[in-house]
Amino acid sequence: MAVTGALLTSEAESLLPPSSREAMDAAVATLRSRKVIWATLPLLEKIDLVRQLRRSFQEVAEEWVAACQRAEGLSPENPRSGEEWIVGPYFVQRNLRLLQESLVGISLHGAPRIPGPVRALPDGRAAAQVFPYDLWDRLFYPGVTAEVWMQEGVGPRDIAATQAVAYREKLPRGRVALVLSAGNVSSIGPMDALYKLFVDNEVVAFKTHRVNDYLGPLMERGFRPLIEGGFLRIVYGGREEGAYLCEHEGIDSIHVTGSDKTYEAIVFGTGAEGARRKAEGRPRLDKQITSELGNISPLIVVPGHWGPDDLAFQADNIATTLTNNAAFNCNATRVLVLHREWPQRAALLAALREVLRRTPPRRAFYPGAQERFARFLAAYPDAERIGEARPGELPWTLLPELDPEDAGELAFTTESFCSLCGVVSLGAPSTAAFLERATAFCNERLWGTLNATLIADPATQAAPESGAALERAIAELRYGTVAVNMWAAAGYGLVITPWGAYPGHTPQDIQSGQGIVHNTLMFSRVEKNVVRAPFRSRPKPLWFGSHRTAHRLGPKITAFETSPALHKLPAIFALALQG
Repeated sequence: MAVTGALLTSEAESLLPPSSREAMDAAVATLRSRKVIWATLPLLEKIDLVRQLRRSFQEVAEEWVAACQRAEGLSPENPRSGEEWIVGPYFVQRNLRLLQESLVGISLHGAPRIPGPVRALPDGRAAAQVFPYDLWDRLFYPGVTAEVWMQEGVGPRDIAATQAVAYREKLPRGRVALVLSAGNVSSIGPMDALYKLFVDNEVVAFKTHRVNDYLGPLMERGFRPLIEGGFLRIVYGGREEGAYLCEHEGIDSIHVTGSDKTYEAIVFGTGAEGARRKAEGRPRLDKQITSELGNISPLIVVPGHWGPDDLAFQADNIATTLTNNAAFNCNATRVLVLHREWPQRAALLAALREVLRRTPPRRAFYPGAQERFARFLAAYPDAERIGEARPGELPWTLLPELDPEDAGELAFTTESFCSLCGVVSLGAPSTAAFLERATAFCNERLWGTLNATLIADPATQAAPESGAALERAIAELRYGTVAVNMWAAAGYGLVITPWGAYPGHTPQDIQSGQGIVHNTLMFSRVEKNVVRAPFRSRPKPLWFGSHRTAHRLGPKITAFETSPALHKLPAIFALALQG
């Protein structure tokens, strides 16, 4: 997610030695010898492997979280440390549970079960409601829904044919995929590997990232059932090992989560030769390459009449979208888009500043963060730093009143990937006009197409003019996930939703990437996700930075995902209500 820089940026130091070329060759050779066996493995055997993975990953969950907490300077007693449960073992266990359900659906019906209605959009395309998937989702995410909107040409009657296409091959040849893991969020690598294995039906060489390759030995234990079968191999190293594997003749496809510069180095090369190849459209590699490459993520606040509790809740919501994971997220809010004439604009910004003041700065654990922060401060000397940062930390920082007409604004073209968020105020005579202008601004000025968030109160959504304008904005925003009243990181965290850029990027203008992951219902022709949530949620969402029991809830919801049971619910809900 964002500036992971597997091939280009400065690399973190690691105590783990890189894999030798001999070891990497042996790993690829094993995978090639098992690729057809994997591609033709009976579904019941794959389902059994997923069951085993659910157990083996649960066995390493506590060690996994503790390792991430140490690396990021989080005390296990600090509620913020609960993030590591959510973005690590919990997401992976949810991924595995949903994959198991989908494999069962393929075995019984030829395709995964779509849990909600499939409707036709005004232009005839299909929109499938994929969330909530089951009773557990309804209990844990009250009022939240998600639809997957399909690309042109896929109507409601066509949608089943777009699912699980890798399982429809009559004579599978098998393929070896290389997964270049990201280092900022611990579930990215394992979930990318699971996607290539169980959705694309490919065996996987999984290269860890130097930032968090301390997790490698734990991943080897978690993935043990697949490693023992010869269907997955974990390798270590940095840019040199990544480049070797990308060019390896035994690798058929590549998935990279990183920066656009990393992607370009893989596809076109570096230096003058790489620039020439990019200009001429001549890739170095004749391989399928998918990618997720970050975003300058906007959050649009739709003006309305908010009470004091609304302002407090939404300030907490917005602050979380920046401060989560110390702001090292590709889906962190980088530009806050406000209506200039909204009477409560100043009150919301004041409430946001207050939440940021109460949120202690975090260790800047991701390489290059200090340098990127300094570059932005040099470009924006009036930046407002909030909170006292100790050595090794960065303060939460607002870049006030950016010029929406300046296409060259650094904050519009370059992802800071640190604790910075810009503020843009757009003038408009009405709410509907503001939404139209905000949509155009995000589509035309901001780099990337990964995710966008909108916040709108119930009255604004219900009013005919503003409600219709909101629906137009949802339809017209060119992002892979568009979320209303819920941080668009939900497109990642719900797992059942496809996660990736809005389709249409070319290798020469890759922006947020090509292809999707997660997507446990295995759709193949996706345009975007549309996630909707209540304007205010009770109990407080677990991912909110101010949640007081997240560190105690994390282990419980992870254990629940591993093995759902009614008797586990009272303890979970009791802690949730204390948040």
